[in-house]
Amino acid sequence: MDTTSVGYTLPSDLNARQREAILYLNGPCLVLAGAGSGKTRVITQKMAYLLRECSYQGRQIAALTFTNKAAREMDERVKALVDSRLAKGLTISTFHSLGVRFLREEAKYVGLKPQFSILDAADALGIIQEMLATTDKARLRAVQQTISLWKNALMDPDAADQAAVTPSEAEAARIYRSYNATLEAYQSVDFDDLIRLPALLLQDNQTVRERWQARVKYLLVDEYQDTNECQYRLVQLLTGSRAMFTVVGDDDQAIYAWRGATAENLAKLTTDYASLKLVKLEQNYRSVQRILSAANAVISKNPNLFGKKLWSDLGVGEPIQVSAMDTDEVEAEAVAVRISAERFERHAHWKDFAVLYRSNQQARVMEKALRNLRIPYTVSGGQSFFDKAEVRDVLAYLRLLANDDDDPAFIRAATTPRRGIGQATLHALGQFAAQRQLSLFAASFEVGQAGLLADKQLGPLTTFGAFIQRFQERAGRRYSDRVAVSAEPAGILLDSLLEAIQYERYLYDALDERQAEGRWQNVLELVGWLKRKAEEDDLDLFELTQHVALVTMLERAQDEDPDAVKLSTLHASKGLEYPHVFLVGVEEGLLPHMGRDEEDADPDQAAASLASRIQEERRLMYVGITRAQRSLHLTWCKKRRRAREDVVREPSRFIDEMGLSKVALQEDPESSPLTPKQRLGMLKALLSKGGDHEGKG
Repeated sequence: MDTTSVGYTLPSDLNARQREAILYLNGPCLVLAGAGSGKTRVITQKMAYLLRECSYQGRQIAALTFTNKAAREMDERVKALVDSRLAKGLTISTFHSLGVRFLREEAKYVGLKPQFSILDAADALGIIQEMLATTDKARLRAVQQTISLWKNALMDPDAADQAAVTPSEAEAARIYRSYNATLEAYQSVDFDDLIRLPALLLQDNQTVRERWQARVKYLLVDEYQDTNECQYRLVQLLTGSRAMFTVVGDDDQAIYAWRGATAENLAKLTTDYASLKLVKLEQNYRSVQRILSAANAVISKNPNLFGKKLWSDLGVGEPIQVSAMDTDEVEAEAVAVRISAERFERHAHWKDFAVLYRSNQQARVMEKALRNLRIPYTVSGGQSFFDKAEVRDVLAYLRLLANDDDDPAFIRAATTPRRGIGQATLHALGQFAAQRQLSLFAASFEVGQAGLLADKQLGPLTTFGAFIQRFQERAGRRYSDRVAVSAEPAGILLDSLLEAIQYERYLYDALDERQAEGRWQNVLELVGWLKRKAEEDDLDLFELTQHVALVTMLERAQDEDPDAVKLSTLHASKGLEYPHVFLVGVEEGLLPHMGRDEEDADPDQAAASLASRIQEERRLMYVGITRAQRSLHLTWCKKRRRAREDVVREPSRFIDEMGLSKVALQEDPESSPLTPKQRLGMLKALLSKGGDHEGKG
């Protein structure tokens, strides 16, 4: 039956192409969704259609995306569209969340215990650092990134050995082999494994593959241009020969090549699935036409996979402004002043404004300018307090005290500060724990009987285990062979713990005085907050640790929307939108960004990589332009400080490609530093103007 003919009443404000994408169920479907074209609505309406009209059960449908925020939004929208009984069992999650669920169920097939641990990037980097025996962060991250790219391309250590060409790649391949062996010994996986291992298992195990294909009757995938080889293969294996899926993506917004994503996955669908249905969503519901015309003009310079052109019926809109600035300080100050002025003139909120930039380094001078004018702001992608190394170190002890099955917490606490428990000891302990199906903590009390460790390795391990047990007893943990004692207050235990592990001394031994002092202050801030919480809510140490775990999860999950200007890199701005956008640093060398290797290399040698980079940077520019709803202002600097010297800059080629080169020649009338007196006068004028506006309203 042709399901497109089913008489299902869709919302009347959907356009023809959106309807086509929702109703098509005769095979694989690619929805090419331009920026602001309502793709999330298409996905959620399609799920509602499957549940309400096509006899699909919730447990037979899965929708995958890349962020928890997107998954939550999708889940909320579907629940608003269908009865909760129909949606029961519906899977709406990130690729990684689905991978966790898959591996918990199928753990035995990949040699894991069901309670395997997941190492985050920081814990994984610690293992690599131990193997490389270096503190060179750039080198460590390069190795971690290379291993990640290999995993995402489904390459094992043998394949990586063969592929390695440069000395740095050969080093990464060597570490990759040891790193994988260590993860296996720890009964742990990293984030890349959450997708790699399910893909490999589905590929190699027919029983598991058929079970999951029978379970996932229909699959929907958002942001398909951000998938890597591993994710493409996972989708292919989950859907099988039936290929009942809808994927939504935009090749013009593919900006994550550096982490293995490839827009070629969109083109690959057309060759792997001969019956693929292609639907283009080109009507934009976000931006005025002038902004879309500029975006279309820029992206048209890239090789075109499918060809699409965004349009809007929201009106032409005001002209895009381009300003040339003398320096980055002048640029930041002028943008801050304009935001202040426009907030009053437009009767807007601070949160209606965003300042976007190519590099995190541009944020510092912008923050200073906003602070000087007392403009509230938030920085997207800033490090969470709970992600700071020193905070994670202390919390690892609390996590282990509360749950000694927490293997990542055991590894971190056992090795920070160092106490003679090295990688070789942990490796042997991990293998023993895996064989006996024990946690690392439990295994540390039994491994001595197996004769796997020398006395000098076993001593620090048993000492550490006894240390943790003593604190568990003080916190109220009962052991059958010991007399029960009442739990000591959490505040006293926290002070005792910090003193016992000598964390302050460790910081001052490992770092220079200024860094150590800053980190120790963070630890004191954490402990002070924990003590207050324990006293206010009458929590013991175990209850307090559970509260912290919830807080750290919620901190990552909650979408705060304060009335503040948003500062964000272009990468972090993807998927967001703002009425008024200031795109700063639109100049050659910065946007498009040039790595030092390409700026300094022989032009002939760098030509191929440069062409690819420019295409990706052009897509990034396209993303930046299409964040703006009503107004867009570009700025560039004639000089920008780099490595303690001023470098002469030229306007970005993208300004010309937008058709704004003549506008770019205009000098900004405010592109001169303001004295404190001038700034005060300007603020008084703005406040006066704002009062007039409010009075007239």
